[in-house]
Amino acid sequence: MGGGKSTPDRVPLVAVLAANSISTAGTSLTLIGVPWFVLETTGSAGRAGFVAFCATLPIVVSALIGGPLIDRIGRRRVSVASDTVCGLAVAAVPLLYYADALAFWMLCVLMAVNGLFHTPGNTARYVLVPDLADHAGTTLPRAASLFDAVSRGARMVGAALAGVLIALVGAETVLLLDAATFLTSAALIAAGLRGVRAAEPVKAGAPVSLPAYKRELREGYAYLLGNRLLLGVVVMVLFMNGTDQGWNAVLLPVHASAELGGARDLGLLTALFGAGGLTGALLYGAVGHRYSRRAVFSVCVILCGAPRFLVAALTGTTLPLAVTMVLSGIAGGVLNPILATVIYGSVPDALRSRVSGAITAGCELAMPVGGLAAGLLVESAGASGALLAMGGVYLLATLSPLVFPAWRTMDDEPCTGPDEPSGPVEQPVSSSGPCPRDPAPAARRPRPSGS
Repeated sequence: MGGGKSTPDRVPLVAVLAANSISTAGTSLTLIGVPWFVLETTGSAGRAGFVAFCATLPIVVSALIGGPLIDRIGRRRVSVASDTVCGLAVAAVPLLYYADALAFWMLCVLMAVNGLFHTPGNTARYVLVPDLADHAGTTLPRAASLFDAVSRGARMVGAALAGVLIALVGAETVLLLDAATFLTSAALIAAGLRGVRAAEPVKAGAPVSLPAYKRELREGYAYLLGNRLLLGVVVMVLFMNGTDQGWNAVLLPVHASAELGGARDLGLLTALFGAGGLTGALLYGAVGHRYSRRAVFSVCVILCGAPRFLVAALTGTTLPLAVTMVLSGIAGGVLNPILATVIYGSVPDALRSRVSGAITAGCELAMPVGGLAAGLLVESAGASGALLAMGGVYLLATLSPLVFPAWRTMDDEPCTGPDEPSGPVEQPVSSSGPCPRDPAPAARRPRPSGS
């Protein structure tokens, strides 16, 4: 991924898109398979919420501390190792169940291992998109939209398969298929990114040491805290992800089991949301650049979440919720390409892994609480009460782009991009703009190294 322009090579970008789509499809199987497996074997919404807590708490931990390690180890190696470990952890659940040796605590531990290793692999692939887009000769907004679109399409396919397969062969068999998707993703990354400079370990200017690691970790968080727009994004998405985790891990499975047609309707509804998301991402990639990012984002973020909770709470049939899931999915599909364009354009290449790790950690901080809270709310206030309470939290969070001034900078032109050299940001800029300086005055941007 060196200096000058050369003949476009789309193979690395295609490999990452394919691997991420396969891994995402498998994750959809787990997203539906694990809660259904817990509900089938224990009958407890509280236990389903506790498993979700165990699965998501390590995601936050790995995101909090993992940013600098991705560059040190190498994005390709991290992605391969992440998918391999996740595949083995997920496969162990049905294998232990078939052997009649699966205790509840074992399920919690295996889901925790899966969560701990899943985020670094996702982050490693995500931060490669600008380099691979440039390498493939395409624009960053188009590559970001494509990355999100194929992920959402894979989520749609995985959810539909999960609903059918759970009904036909059981949730435990679905988890074996998920394990196979992780291992396939690892093989694609290992082969498709071989020799890609941006995917290899960064040759750090400072020797590997705990003080150097702490400094690099601190630089990522300092950059995030100094950028009001990115910080506003993180705070809003934190609440959205927390309530979405409660929806996916507890509320929708419980609603489908008690009011709808069971696993098939659960898979259908999740697939429809994914289909809407795919449509929204493709629409934004095709025409989204013509409109104000903030205006489009502000409308779509309100439509993507709270209506799902409200309709599920007030109806007991599949059709109204199915229509809502499609429309909410379309709105949701627009969001990630906008956020990805803003984030990629706001963060210098030399800090991308560290800042992305900090952003991921902040965005996922409430996910463990979301799943646990949903389970407890269902058992104390009933499914409808839990849906209305968490939908209200979702709505309040998504009003923030209309309220806080920092969001007005979303339409500013980014001060970095994939065609600029990765290196220190030396010019002073406003802390409220898309590219603030490190708020610690003595800190300097790390020198570009290796990529």
